[in-house]
Amino acid sequence: MTEHLPALQVVVPLIAAPLTVLLRRPLAAWALSVAVCAFSLYTAIRLALQVLAQGPLSYDMGGWAPPWGIEYRIDMANAAVLVLVSLIGTVVAVYARRSVNAEIGHDRRHLFYTAYLLCFTGLLGMAATGDAFNLFVFLEISSLSTYALISIGYDRRALTASYQYLIMGTVGATFLLIGIGFLYVMTGTLNMQDLAQRLPAVMDTRTVKVAFAFIVVGLSLKLALFPLHLWLPNAYAFAPSSVSAFVAATSTKVAIYVLLRFLLTIFGFQFSFEHMPIGNILLVLSVAAMLSASVVAIFQQNVKRLLAYSSVAQVGYITLGISLGTSAGVAAGYLHLLNHALIKGALFLAVGCLFYRINSARLSDLRGAGRSMPWTAAAFVIGGLSLIGMPLTSGFISKWKLVEAALAIGWWPIAVLILATSLLAVIYVWRVVETLYFQSAEEGTAAVSEAPLGLLIPAWGLALANIYFGVDATVTWGLAHGAARALMGGVP
Repeated sequence: MTEHLPALQVVVPLIAAPLTVLLRRPLAAWALSVAVCAFSLYTAIRLALQVLAQGPLSYDMGGWAPPWGIEYRIDMANAAVLVLVSLIGTVVAVYARRSVNAEIGHDRRHLFYTAYLLCFTGLLGMAATGDAFNLFVFLEISSLSTYALISIGYDRRALTASYQYLIMGTVGATFLLIGIGFLYVMTGTLNMQDLAQRLPAVMDTRTVKVAFAFIVVGLSLKLALFPLHLWLPNAYAFAPSSVSAFVAATSTKVAIYVLLRFLLTIFGFQFSFEHMPIGNILLVLSVAAMLSASVVAIFQQNVKRLLAYSSVAQVGYITLGISLGTSAGVAAGYLHLLNHALIKGALFLAVGCLFYRINSARLSDLRGAGRSMPWTAAAFVIGGLSLIGMPLTSGFISKWKLVEAALAIGWWPIAVLILATSLLAVIYVWRVVETLYFQSAEEGTAAVSEAPLGLLIPAWGLALANIYFGVDATVTWGLAHGAARALMGGVP
């Protein structure tokens, strides 16, 4: 069984997804979803430990040897992503029972778990596969199910948000497919390792350069890189709380991993950063994202929308690390990828607790909620402090590593910019904290009680993870450093 773990990581949730339709009972569908996500987490941890002990793992699907067959290849770069997606997926699945019961009609709840497991499968498949076209297939599985998850909520504005994401997501997927098609025409292979070996012979052709551009733009749409982020604010704001938390913590992170895989493994560092101006482009767009999205977040009246714009800014931090073009920069960006998933997961789950009791995420409706829901508000504060980058939180560690990477190559203005945009984060996080603790609810507003344990425990689990990995970053930095080494090879 151990040798089949790479396949089971993806196959088990894929098979479980239609079973939730057959079960029809929401409680049974929820229990199956939690069990499957927990199994995937166990499998991901086992795979990560095997990679640490033995090096990269290769699994031939159906017994067809690569490059003729589809290969699942696990190294430190995607092993970390598999653990991250499985962890967030399990936590959100536990959280989903009460949240889904409150926000989705009874006749559609089992369908929620079907779409959830399909999205979960797609993200895991994108991380595990070593085949470029197979990656596109999993990208479509995760995207189509995400469109359904966003639109399934009670708010009719979610339909518009889902449709907008569908249009932009389809454009991004089409660009990616065109780029992969060009690479296949030039090399005759779709296996990522085989592509990396065959591409150097045709690197100087216009076709490969156009393929590079199509793939980068397509993936930039998926990871919400400024200014291709327009689908994200509405998608996060109007989706059900469980969906906002899961998508915010995983979807863009997997897309960033895929971008790194193409830039550094398939095209190679020399082509991507020396022959093509990807470093300069990412640097400019990252700085624009960090500044503009942080400023826009300050003026939002909906907390979920505020956190959505914050996510655009935080994606900017991650791509900023990549743009430095050094192993230290990639490792710092990768570390922030992992930490930001924990941060946004905790924040969106805390907002979901507020929504469960107050039925709103607007700041005007959350006045004084921190006094009646102290545990929920405290979880939000911890996530907010980590988002700002306060010491003893995971956000501080990754921002500090970004500053170190920038200073190592003499880019001190970038280090100053990281600190300045963190101060902007103080402003929009404080707006929420002030509303929760220092403003009084309007007269006649019904008193609310604390969120149930089924919601609080997952939210606090991720909140405490932010503190733990801020105090001891051995595991997360080890994963990020190993991922950078796997992606960059011998590049310093």
